[in-house]
Amino acid sequence: MDHEASAAHREVTRARRTEVLRLIALLLLPTVAQGPIIRRPYAVRVAAALDTNAWACRELDRLRERHGPGPLLVSVLGRQALVLLSAEDARRVLGETGTSFTAANKEKTAALSHFEPDAVLITRGASRPPRRRFNETALDHPAAEHRFHEAFRTAVREEARPLLLHDTLDWKRFHAAYQRIVRRIVFGDTARYDERITELRDKLRGDGNWFMLHRKRDRLRTELFVRSRRYLDLPEPGGLALAVRGTRAAADVKPVAQMQHWFFAFDAAPIGAYLALGLLAGHPADAARARTDHTYLRACVLESQRLWPTSLALLRDTTVETHWPGGRTLPAGTAVFFYSSYFHRDARRLPYADRFEPEAWLDGRAEADWGIAPFSRGPAECPGRNIVLFTSATLLAELLRREWRLSSRHRLGPGRPLPRTADHTSLRLTAADRPGQPKERAGQGA
Repeated sequence: MDHEASAAHREVTRARRTEVLRLIALLLLPTVAQGPIIRRPYAVRVAAALDTNAWACRELDRLRERHGPGPLLVSVLGRQALVLLSAEDARRVLGETGTSFTAANKEKTAALSHFEPDAVLITRGASRPPRRRFNETALDHPAAEHRFHEAFRTAVREEARPLLLHDTLDWKRFHAAYQRIVRRIVFGDTARYDERITELRDKLRGDGNWFMLHRKRDRLRTELFVRSRRYLDLPEPGGLALAVRGTRAAADVKPVAQMQHWFFAFDAAPIGAYLALGLLAGHPADAARARTDHTYLRACVLESQRLWPTSLALLRDTTVETHWPGGRTLPAGTAVFFYSSYFHRDARRLPYADRFEPEAWLDGRAEADWGIAPFSRGPAECPGRNIVLFTSATLLAELLRREWRLSSRHRLGPGRPLPRTADHTSLRLTAADRPGQPKERAGQGA
């Protein structure tokens, strides 16, 4: 019986104590251990070795079989939360963000307030609409290309060039190049070697991994703000700082805070891009197509984000009483938990759940399914989505001038289901073409 087809079968049920303990052990603890704000490399390696996402997904499948596809109500440390189990309920929650639900979830706010307390993502009330409009305007959302895309392309190509001179590629080298790209795109070319601003961001993000358990480090936060403001105040700012200067801001928008949020949010992008390159190394036919088809290459980046979401979970809080099938009413302040891997890999809905299927992003299947939300969905969708996709696809287009093969023990090729947890930190690639001779490809335009 297809429970999801009928609202009558999507009643809210309360999890048993033993079920809550299993959810904590199999889902919550591995998610927190890996680092919801900045990844902890050792924990990522352990999670991938154990394939913890697969364990969590199996547990959610078991709960759905027992209780049906309605949201599951759990209580953890006195906090009431709904664990979503159906794409229809996910669509409701994501689509009603800003009315019945808020993206400024309590736990998310505790984490992000360590370094960006005024960012739109954790803003509630009257300040949120003007901050959201400012973000969308400065980022040219939802345009496929930002007004400064040519400058961004130049930055990407210049930082990709040294990577092509090496016959091996690892995460450390790839990540360092991507960080230079991010600094140039957000703050301008003058920030290319400002590693201190990245260090400050990452220290504060590390604090955010501990939510409210870590003290606020105001001195570091002030230094990050001052450095960010300095790029905005240059006589001729570059990157998105120039877009900030050219965007009208209402009194409470706080443009520097929004710019710092872009700097933070951009840091998940290299994970998805690097795993996409690993997938293409394991799928030579797809790599050949990606070399000449930039739209397909963007789809490959999106598919990497579907297979291994960089946002491990989407969190919401209810802002009003919410009513659910079966007559259940839940009070304002109830948390809502969307476990990304569970929805992105749900074989009930997705025949391609555990394989590399970039075509799903070209024929509309992925976009039509609100359970697939690598950049969130609805009113809180990431307004920087297309800048991230442009950046990652342009970088991969440059790197695909060479032919790469997997030299680490990652299972990223066809023939068997892809793992549900991936360790990007130990992924290594080796060029299969002649050493030091990058191949020029036709159709490299991004």
